[in-house]
Amino acid sequence: MTTTYNGWANYETWNVALWLQNDPGMYSLAKDATSYDNLIPVLECTYGQMTPDGVRWMDGTINTTELDSVIDEL
Repeated sequence: MTTTYNGWANYETWNVALWLQNDPGMYSLAKDATSYDNLIPVLECTYGQMTPDGVRWMDGTINTTELDSVIDEL
């Protein structure tokens, strides 16, 4: 796997992973999720459509496979 941003597929994937792993509220929601796709509506209802840094939860460039791995490891 080629990594292009701090070991992640891209900036958007890295940014979402960073928030999910380091914000206590987002971490708690992600811990209960079965996949990133299932987590998106919960994140949008709770935090709006974007991370605090302005990355859309549904950004088409996000590598959901990498984020599913993050969720599985929580």
